[in-house]
Amino acid sequence: MKFERTWMTSLVVAVVSLTSGGWLLQQGAGSGGRVYESARLFEEVHRLVSDRYVDEIGASELYQMAIEGMLRELGDPYTSFLDRDDWEDLRLSTTGNYGGLGIRIQERDGWITVVAVLPNTPAEKEGLLTGDRIIEVEGETTEGWNGDKAVQVLRGPKGSTVEIGVARIGFDTPLRFAITRDEIHVVSVEAFMLEDGIGYVQLRNFPRDSRRELRRAMDDLIEAGASSLVLDLRSNPGGLLEEGIAVSDLFLARGEEVVATKSRLADQNHVYLSPGKEFYEGLPLVVLVNEWSASASEIVAGALQDHDRALVVGTTSFGKGSVQTLYSLSGGNHIKITTAKWYTPSGRSIQKESDRQRAMTDLMADAVTVSGEPVAVREHTEAKEVFSTDDGRVVYGGGGITPDLVIPQDTLTAREQELGRAVARGGVTLGNAAFRFGVKWANEHPEIPEDFAVTPAMRSAFYEYLLDQGGEADRELFDASLSWVDWLLGREIANAAFGETSRQQRSLVRDLQIEEALRWLRQAKSPEELLSLATAEASRERVAPDGTSP
Repeated sequence: MKFERTWMTSLVVAVVSLTSGGWLLQQGAGSGGRVYESARLFEEVHRLVSDRYVDEIGASELYQMAIEGMLRELGDPYTSFLDRDDWEDLRLSTTGNYGGLGIRIQERDGWITVVAVLPNTPAEKEGLLTGDRIIEVEGETTEGWNGDKAVQVLRGPKGSTVEIGVARIGFDTPLRFAITRDEIHVVSVEAFMLEDGIGYVQLRNFPRDSRRELRRAMDDLIEAGASSLVLDLRSNPGGLLEEGIAVSDLFLARGEEVVATKSRLADQNHVYLSPGKEFYEGLPLVVLVNEWSASASEIVAGALQDHDRALVVGTTSFGKGSVQTLYSLSGGNHIKITTAKWYTPSGRSIQKESDRQRAMTDLMADAVTVSGEPVAVREHTEAKEVFSTDDGRVVYGGGGITPDLVIPQDTLTAREQELGRAVARGGVTLGNAAFRFGVKWANEHPEIPEDFAVTPAMRSAFYEYLLDQGGEADRELFDASLSWVDWLLGREIANAAFGETSRQQRSLVRDLQIEEALRWLRQAKSPEELLSLATAEASRERVAPDGTSP
């Protein structure tokens, strides 16, 4: 594709001294000398700060500060300087490959904790388990480490070895492991059946090969009997532009527009068309988005919405409608610069301004009433620019992808919130306590089946565990919150006993957006029927009792 030629454009930046500034002099001569004067002023300030500032700062460090300050003043969070470490993080996010152990970790209760062990990795082969606390790395305590620090130390070149100490539930002394790192590929797709005939695919991000992984997962679901699908792009931060186009291509006919980019650079003005045939023609599709669905997620949701190919459900997406190009610099450094904005097939710019972003954050915070009961949130579209889909349905520009059906996530009841506060007064969170208890219960009950139901015995044992951990909740309050308690216990025991996929299946039980998707997919036999049914109801709800639109 044409845009690939600009993805790694080389740019070498050098500091030009005033004594060899012929280029600057020529530029300044054509603009009233302003460029030359500004360069001279910069050098004067640099020299004075370097020579006379109260704390000694090296000249090269000052240049680095000047670069970062210049980029920060652009007011664009996506234009940034990347040193070697930043570049490695970006490479990981776009390839999904790194040298490491094969674990997902989080900081829990002050310790780095294994929350998932990836299959066929060094961690699994050496016997690390979900719930293990990594208390030492190469003899150094990890107490107080954050996730970034742990990732930096635990990752490393393939073939290198790292020694760790682990505290495990049921063992009085730490366990010691010497694990040889290998190349780890992070799979971006999670897939399973929600119920008979309806499949579910979660796409976590858009690294290279995400289309291939998504297609393989969808083909497996169809073979298992799926005749309709939920594509979950919630909290997907995006990734590569070409992967967003490639994923959209799976659901669009050959030659349909996916996205357009517009720039002041001639070589970055493109209209990207779906290059291949539609692989899943006639498959009813619901796409889920939320306020953290960004970039390539919005490309996919916008293209499928504009072409009336999918019903979009959830809350308005993040609004990251700009394209960044990566340029190589000297010294192994790189710079990421916003070079274009992108537009959906109907002509919508999805770029959300910062004040609009804050407004959306406020709107989502208002989704919980003082009592904590769930409330309906209506997206205010009055000030948004109106566009039309291929079939004439109304869609909106001006910041993010506005779903066809705006459905907020479920919220906690007043009693559930009270339980959370009571437990927290003892110095623990209910979520962390459920995680640790889930590991303990799974270890003590290895015979538990994957389709287990949360039992009164589990609840009572968990309540006693909370009291042992210092929680202050009384039993009446605990029993009044069993819907939430059962949800937490079910997903954490499933995670410890059967892994991430089982946890994800359990997590969707209290999910209003999934419930809404299922409601419409059960009724619809085609994409056209799906959109017709759902949008007809949405239109009826927008009409007030007096026949006017609110």
